[in-house]
Amino acid sequence: MAADPTPDTALDRFRLDGRVAIVTGASSGLGERFARVLAGVGAKVVLAARRADRLEALASDLPDALVVAVDVADPDGPQHLIDTTVDSYGRLDVLVNNAGISRVLPAVDDDIEGFRHEIEVDLIAPYELARRAARWWIANDHPGAVVNLGSILGEGSGGRLRLAGYAAAKGGLHNLTRELATQWARKNIRVNALAPAWFETEMNSDTMFHDNSGIAYVESGTPMGRGGLAHELDGALLLLASDAGSYMTGHILLVDGGWTSV
Repeated sequence: MAADPTPDTALDRFRLDGRVAIVTGASSGLGERFARVLAGVGAKVVLAARRADRLEALASDLPDALVVAVDVADPDGPQHLIDTTVDSYGRLDVLVNNAGISRVLPAVDDDIEGFRHEIEVDLIAPYELARRAARWWIANDHPGAVVNLGSILGEGSGGRLRLAGYAAAKGGLHNLTRELATQWARKNIRVNALAPAWFETEMNSDTMFHDNSGIAYVESGTPMGRGGLAHELDGALLLLASDAGSYMTGHILLVDGGWTSV
């Protein structure tokens, strides 16, 4: 093992200089923020999403970013993303599985295809990306880190929100995180999940942050009395993606203002 870093260089372990990180769902919201944060600590960031125009705009703000327009739920999408990354940079170090969808879906509805699609995007696509990245890491004896974007709804129900598909997918993603971490731990591959509570995104802005009942739901259920601010995920992301979290795997890191503590 390498010598222990000295305490006065502890912050350096949060940096990702020279490393390559994929961020899915990078065209907006948390994914865009994650890409900027990773680039800010030295990573070369691969921006993946379906909306190429938004990715190009983001890439123009970053020092060394690659745009890959891809649908991660497409059967060929995950392998294309991994191959393009390795072909372009010669390596892959971090995979941030951020892409996801959420739909109001009362469980008595007949929209089983909608339910299946949410499972496909929010659970199967992260699995496909993680296992394909792991194949490359294992074949090349290269360390890797997977950060899955979970949710507080992976730990409990959304109650009156009626998000059956989303809750099922995130619950599955949390336990998949633990399973993959266990399988790959001795291959020097870490797998963790970042599980936020209520942070404003395109998906929830109107219903949770600009609607009186949504605001009341967030404020009354959160011990801190508010939703999260985008920058309040930065430290958690870097902990899981960098060497600062080198002894963490199979962990679900809740950033929720106390939501799951009550």
